[in-house]
Amino acid sequence: MLNFYPGPSKVYPEVRQYLVDAYDEGILSTPHRGEQFVHLSRTVVGSMKRKLNIPQDYHIFFVSSATECWEILVQSFTTHKSSHIYNGSFGEKWFQYAQKLRPEAEGFSFDFNETMPVSELQISPDTELICFTQNETSNGTQVSPTTILNLHNRYRDTLIAVDATSSMAGLNLKLIKADIWYGSVQKCFGLPPGLAIMACSPRAILRAKKIGERAHYNSLVTMHEKMLNYQTTHTPNEIGIYLLKRMLEDRPFIKGIDQHLTDRALDLYTFFEQFSDFKLLVENEEVRSKTVIALQGNDRLIEELKKRALHHGIRLGNGYGQWARNTFRIANFPAIEDEEYEELKRFFLHYYA
Repeated sequence: MLNFYPGPSKVYPEVRQYLVDAYDEGILSTPHRGEQFVHLSRTVVGSMKRKLNIPQDYHIFFVSSATECWEILVQSFTTHKSSHIYNGSFGEKWFQYAQKLRPEAEGFSFDFNETMPVSELQISPDTELICFTQNETSNGTQVSPTTILNLHNRYRDTLIAVDATSSMAGLNLKLIKADIWYGSVQKCFGLPPGLAIMACSPRAILRAKKIGERAHYNSLVTMHEKMLNYQTTHTPNEIGIYLLKRMLEDRPFIKGIDQHLTDRALDLYTFFEQFSDFKLLVENEEVRSKTVIALQGNDRLIEELKKRALHHGIRLGNGYGQWARNTFRIANFPAIEDEEYEELKRFFLHYYA
């Protein structure tokens, strides 16, 4: 089965051997306060900073999912309100979740075919945290490094948090331009779900300490205190962290991965522009995602297309949110090999050209 679903997506084939090695090395039952885990945790933090170009002074945390990060950020970095800028379902869900904990949270939506309107935003002066999704998985859009820089320059005194779930470990993100970044591993990391990574700037840590929220197992201040010794506040996903260690050791530096995905995304967009039965959902090339490609057609065609692909051993991603019925999505993640995309092209050329 060729899997182009945008998460959980295809895992690296080496994961099978990694799992055997984890069993043989005793990782599946090692104490999470013991020396073996501490060494594992320290190694992963170092590898992430080196391979993914994360600033050395940023602090890395292991959590269960990107959804958990929504909770941690609202609990630990706000006492009053956050402001959320979104153009798709996942950014909007983050906003809606924040409202449950902080009813004063604000939301600013913009059209998915337009760049984030940084100069037009009217974010309240009492906003403690600005939140947005760098790569919106629901509609195949992304926020460019230039836009992030503009946002950073306009709101220098406010913490900025970024959901990078569909781009972390795939794109060479400039983490220095925001205070908090997070992403789950079931996408560009090429690993099974159940683990997410959060990276926080020194300024973010100082902010969390100032608020001093400690009411939850995943309160950031407590998490930070534990990670000073490369431990967690809870029994972590040890096998997920081990798989992350092995994956990072075997993968090239993020700059090369980014270039490969960028080239392949351009090729895929060019390929799909030739079809008339369906079209690219995102018309504005400037905001098209490099890692998730969304295509749109009438409901019946999309449903039939996905069934036909599945019959031929190809799993396409369903649409999501308001685009659930009339779109399908294709992941452009590092674990998926070039030849698999050639097979995907052959399928579309045979049935829809």
